[in-house]
Amino acid sequence: MTTEITFLSRGTQCAAWHLPARVDALAGSAGRPAVVMAHGFACTRDTGLLGYAEAFADAGIDTLLFDYRGFGASEGTPRQNVSFRRQRQDYHAAIAAARQLPGVDPDRVIVWGTSYSGGHVLAVAAQDPRIAAVISMTPATDGLVTLAHAARRGGIGHLARAISHLGLDVVRALARRAPHHVPVFGLAGSSAMIITTAESIDAITSIAGPTWRNEVCARTALEIGLNRPTTFAGRVSCPVLFQVGSIDSIAPPAAARRSAQKVESGVQLLEYPIDHFDVYEGPWQKQAVGDQLRFLSEILAPQPVSDHDQPSSAIG
Repeated sequence: MTTEITFLSRGTQCAAWHLPARVDALAGSAGRPAVVMAHGFACTRDTGLLGYAEAFADAGIDTLLFDYRGFGASEGTPRQNVSFRRQRQDYHAAIAAARQLPGVDPDRVIVWGTSYSGGHVLAVAAQDPRIAAVISMTPATDGLVTLAHAARRGGIGHLARAISHLGLDVVRALARRAPHHVPVFGLAGSSAMIITTAESIDAITSIAGPTWRNEVCARTALEIGLNRPTTFAGRVSCPVLFQVGSIDSIAPPAAARRSAQKVESGVQLLEYPIDHFDVYEGPWQKQAVGDQLRFLSEILAPQPVSDHDQPSSAIG
């Protein structure tokens, strides 16, 4: 069963799906664990994530899968504007909402992210020491590295086009006019924010849900280089699972490996011979979610109550 719920993030209503745990295998004395999930750069909850949420619910984990402000079914303006600061705020608001769900243990909340949000969850967990675990899948952990990688793929022409579109959008914002959008994904020579291959474009469009739009505010380019969640990795105190595509053409795998090395304890780094969008359907999706469930089962298994913890019987 999937229930539509809403929560407020900085006064703006965000839309989410709540999938209650379908078994009590991981329930403890304080309640069930919960996973809080959101998508990556300019994507929506209906684009390739429901299979992960269903698997968590089947394993006994409540799941909250939400849209950021300005995306999908959530409210907020401007639409299609990627702000890593706002998206992290939305994660914190979603976590607060998950902790209020009936039967959820507020101290066993896991944050799950992929691509751009695979970086967000590192920052969020560093800021919230109550987070029980982090899953960071095909993560973009260093905006400077991602920006340099994108510049190499697109060349000088792409950089010049990006600056031109960015300037136009900034002028429109200052004039309080509607944003100027560019495509999120496109081929070399296009005005897209992310230059990629025809295969990758086919992969994302094949899983795209009805609310996903291949467009983003051009001003987003201003923030990409400033988004460096790797700087938070050393402050994460809970267990972290990194899942890295060794041939990822969008999120450089070397940056993710360096971020994993900064986590002081409880880190697992798994690599797969895959590109960025291979984890959203097919055999690699099954492999990725299976590894996530194994990771979580070790962390979330209810602890047996010892004789010392049992209440004493009354005498007499």
